[in-house]
Amino acid sequence: MTLPYQETRKLALEPGSHPRGLSFLSAASGLVRVRDKLYVIADDEHHLGAFGVDGEEPLKLVRLLDGDLPASAKKRKARKPDFESLLLLPASDESPEGSLLALGSGSRPNRFVGALASLDARGDVSGPARPVDLKPLYADIFERFAELNIEGAFVTGESLVLLQRGTGAGESAAIRYDLAEVMAWLAGRRPGALPACSVRSVDLGVADGIAFAFTDGAALADGSWAFSAVAEDRDDSYDDGPCVAAAIGVCGSDDVVRSLELLEPTRKVEGIEARVVGTTAFLTLVTDADDPDHAAELGTTRVELGGPMPSR
Repeated sequence: MTLPYQETRKLALEPGSHPRGLSFLSAASGLVRVRDKLYVIADDEHHLGAFGVDGEEPLKLVRLLDGDLPASAKKRKARKPDFESLLLLPASDESPEGSLLALGSGSRPNRFVGALASLDARGDVSGPARPVDLKPLYADIFERFAELNIEGAFVTGESLVLLQRGTGAGESAAIRYDLAEVMAWLAGRRPGALPACSVRSVDLGVADGIAFAFTDGAALADGSWAFSAVAEDRDDSYDDGPCVAAAIGVCGSDDVVRSLELLEPTRKVEGIEARVVGTTAFLTLVTDADDPDHAAELGTTRVELGGPMPSR
């Protein structure tokens, strides 16, 4: 059984807004909805893209980190923070309307950087973003994986969940932290490393002999969560490879896979946002074109909750 993917638009930018003169984002890697706005992160940028849920207006750029990345793709890849995850944090004393947290993947020493941006009552970013050193967050899990590669993150209940993207024979995993501890750490009230509450390896199966691995996740209302996954033929967390298949699935609150369905046509989906109506999860997706000359896409699909269990 497959899920139909429907492209809705390209991620075009406001003319003249990009520091390297680009007219679009190409490497979209995370997606969050805040009221009537969507925020997208790209893994080779220092900015967020912001746009309305409805309409075709170009994306506005919101700076997260100072400085600009090189124009050369090779040099940019070596220096980029590799923002692969974007999540919405709840209200706090420091950010009464909530905040957005972008996370570097941790796959290289320069990719242990995050950015925290407060929101206002309209859901707009309020004031400059603050850089975050992610070493205390990743310290407990760094030695657990042959290659750390955090590609998804979301809040569900009292947990912050990170998704480790396995590479080659490396394992994919769901990693839970106590949300209150993470919030206290971000506010500067909790020093030291943050221990993970749990680390569960997740076998997502294979396509054409290539293992599926997480690319993002989104919380659902009952404690379960939806995820995107791709089967990408690559041997490490640095170089890209051909995407042979993409899938959308659902895990229960116990982080065990309940369903997994192929996405057709295949797109390298790297960001996912979910809205549930009745027993249907309506999913908004963003893609990574893996080509700086091609724009990332915004697309949609839907999942009937309680769907088929994956074949093993």
